Amino acid sequence: MQIRLGYEIIITHPQPTPMLAHLSIHYSRASHLLAPDHLLTTPSVPVTQYRDSFGNWVSRLVAPAGPIRLFTDALIADPGTVDNFFPDAIQHDVAGLPDETLHFLLGSRYCETDRMMQIAWDNFGQVNGGWNRVQAICDFAHHQISFGYHHARNTRTAYEAYTERVGVCRDFAHLAVTLCRCMNIPARYCTGYLGDIGVPRDPAPMDFSAWFEAYIGGQWLTFDARHNVPRIGRVLIARGMDAADTAITTHFGPSRLDLFRVWTDEVAGI
Repeated sequence: MQIRLGYEIIITHPQPTPMLAHLSIHYSRASHLLAPDHLLTTPSVPVTQYRDSFGNWVSRLVAPAGPIRLFTDALIADPGTVDNFFPDAIQHDVAGLPDETLHFLLGSRYCETDRMMQIAWDNFGQVNGGWNRVQAICDFAHHQISFGYHHARNTRTAYEAYTERVGVCRDFAHLAVTLCRCMNIPARYCTGYLGDIGVPRDPAPMDFSAWFEAYIGGQWLTFDARHNVPRIGRVLIARGMDAADTAITTHFGPSRLDLFRVWTDEVAGI
């Protein structure tokens, strides 16, 4: 299967403004690209890249005063398989976890484990560890939050999503990640492309999606509390502790978003 994916974003700055962008497909999927996802700008400005501490590609540029258009239109090969399903995946004792997973047990900007520890143990303390516990957390988050783009707020934390009971995909992911960490399961936040492939088309405009990965059964496994069903065609852009580590764009000065389009479509006949 081949997937055409990309974005068009127009942002206006009142003065020249340094920017960072998490818009490049994750290095783990780079070999699958059939047409590159180079970040193109109008007007043209120099763009450099570096790898952050989580291994994500981050683009760096200085936007001129006025509008700047960020654009890419790429093609990627995808196996067309649904998300992983390992119901026998076990939960590891903290003492036996690999060193590199321990960071993902800690609280973070949007995942306040200290505020949610008792909530997590009250709800999931009696659930068998591993896959069953993570799936129970996904079920809980899926039913706790009502989805709606009009509910979006970039300052909402996991605890606030839990109490307000509204949000967008990042809020579902933050709540599930926080509850997993409270239950001593390493969990990391993910963002990327997820089109309506193999499911009815959503009439709402396409957006980037958020999900998470939990370390159980000796590997990182994908979970999606927002949709809560296995999906096809998930393409990772970035991972981190939470959305603060994977922001689509970061502006070091005032800015205004004028246009935001994302597309993720299966190429017919391939």
